[in-house]
Amino acid sequence: MMLFTTTSQFAVLALCLVAGWIFGLASHPGGKKAKARLREVQAEHDIYRKDAETRVRDAQARAKAAETERDRLAKAAPVATAAPVAAAAATPAGGGVRGLFGGERDTLSRIRGIDADLEARLHAEGFRTYGQVESMSVSDEHELERRLGLSAGRIAQEQWREQAAMLASGAADEHARRYV
Repeated sequence: MMLFTTTSQFAVLALCLVAGWIFGLASHPGGKKAKARLREVQAEHDIYRKDAETRVRDAQARAKAAETERDRLAKAAPVATAAPVAAAAATPAGGGVRGLFGGERDTLSRIRGIDADLEARLHAEGFRTYGQVESMSVSDEHELERRLGLSAGRIAQEQWREQAAMLASGAADEHARRYV
């Protein structure tokens, strides 16, 4: 005698097999790999968090040290302000500045029409003092204008030689009144 002879008996048998298979999967203690990976990720996260907290504490300590240093320097500021007064006293009357090797050079940017960039270009051309600017001839002016790419007649128009003579003689007040 055969146990399963009808179609409905075979269908019930197939249904029981599928249900057993699903029940077996659901009750299996699987997921060991997933649980192990979860523990690894949590451990990595804990290490990262501790490292980040350490970096934050270090940054806060450096900021606190910088604030302390700033406050210390702010208290020492009155002593530091005496240095510019001494430097101003050491500046020659014509507004010159001591060069690297003790030679004097003048601040050519005090001449109206000469900015810091043009002063650097003049230094590259060899002009460092008011006396050098003052002693230029008309042909020297034209040649310098050409080399610097200035418009023709600019040096004469802006009276660089006259201004340099005033500054060289120490008449800075008169220069400021007339040219600034």
